[in-house]
Amino acid sequence: MSDLQARSNHSAQLLRLATAGSVDDGKSTLVGRLLYDTKSVLADQIDAVTRASVDRGLDTPDLSLLVDGLRAEREQGITIDVAYRYFATPNRTFVLADTPGHVQYTRNTVSGASTAQLVILLVDARKGVISQTRRHAAVLALLGVPKLVLAVNKIDLVENPEEVFTSISAEFNELTSSLGWASEDVVEIPVSALHGDNVAIRSDKTPYYTGPTLIEHLESIPVDAEPHRVGLRFPVQYVIRPRTAEFLDYRGYAGQIAAGSVVPGDEVVILPSGTRTTVVRIDTADGELDVAHAGRSVTLILADDVDVSRGDTIASPSDAPEPIGEFDATVCWLAEKPLRPGARLLLKHGTRTTQAIVGSLVERFNEQDLTTDPSPETLELNEIGKISLRVAEPIVADDYTVNRHTGSFLLIDPAGGNTLAAGLVGDVIAAVELGERV
Repeated sequence: MSDLQARSNHSAQLLRLATAGSVDDGKSTLVGRLLYDTKSVLADQIDAVTRASVDRGLDTPDLSLLVDGLRAEREQGITIDVAYRYFATPNRTFVLADTPGHVQYTRNTVSGASTAQLVILLVDARKGVISQTRRHAAVLALLGVPKLVLAVNKIDLVENPEEVFTSISAEFNELTSSLGWASEDVVEIPVSALHGDNVAIRSDKTPYYTGPTLIEHLESIPVDAEPHRVGLRFPVQYVIRPRTAEFLDYRGYAGQIAAGSVVPGDEVVILPSGTRTTVVRIDTADGELDVAHAGRSVTLILADDVDVSRGDTIASPSDAPEPIGEFDATVCWLAEKPLRPGARLLLKHGTRTTQAIVGSLVERFNEQDLTTDPSPETLELNEIGKISLRVAEPIVADDYTVNRHTGSFLLIDPAGGNTLAAGLVGDVIAAVELGERV
């Protein structure tokens, strides 16, 4: 098997997913159920959860305790942070971001879903699609999440479950269609996370549902690691110059491939300078490679002694993005202090960090009715809006609708170093309003 085939198969076996939903809809229980049913927890953990559940007077183990690790969370009964879980089945490996459900933690959903290939969005069958469901769906559309699963949880607690499931599914399909998802990219599954119905085992309590269980769907759904094909994007993280007797003239450029692939002999362009050269070798700690794909950390050896520094990007000349100094962007504001025009911040894109000034606040996105408010005075915590930015040093970025990895950035507080906003290059809001997928 070739290296290309092996890496393609590896990508197909790994699925990055996230959970989202409202408070008390059972996300922690569902994640605990996924871990339990895939035998991804130790026996002593199960014993501890069983004892804690008995102490609470419960008849069955409270599987949410497998994931709600903080004492404060357990006492309050809510999850307040993003936690990453790892589990596997014989057919696939999973990395899951378990995000909080409370409205004030929408920013954590942005963080957890930013790299997800699929998101499980939960609703309580007794409540149906609520405002937080619509808020999360809009955020996921802006982030360009390719696949959605609506898990209609606690289906065992409603009368006429078939009618409830059909009604919720229809309302959710109308919402996702307005946000631009194709019908084949959205699946609805009735589940009971507490009892395990339709999670790993098909339930005889839902004869009206003939689709896959949740785990069957997660195992089988085809997911492309790079749905939008672009050429090489290689942000340089470090210039390696050993200057030893053994490696006297060695000069390598280390980093992680953000998009595309590279093979020795490829012509590349150094951005923002525009200098062209050729890749002569791909080094790793395990030896040389014949080809390297997105996500691989490598060191590139170039044919010419060109000027390359940390923060530069090595790209494919055929579709290399133009370095930009002024641009519009969509941001989710993550800080308590509101964003105002004229704010001076740091912008981190790839391996480059530069000073930035916020120009105008162009519009604020209303995720409930998918409208915009023009020229807001501020963006408050968890609000999403389109802004204009000017940077001190140009960045080499694709539009987010072209590539999620090279079209995203962070805004940082220059005084304290705290992350203030997650940003997407371009007018992503317009794509959602027009019903187009990003």
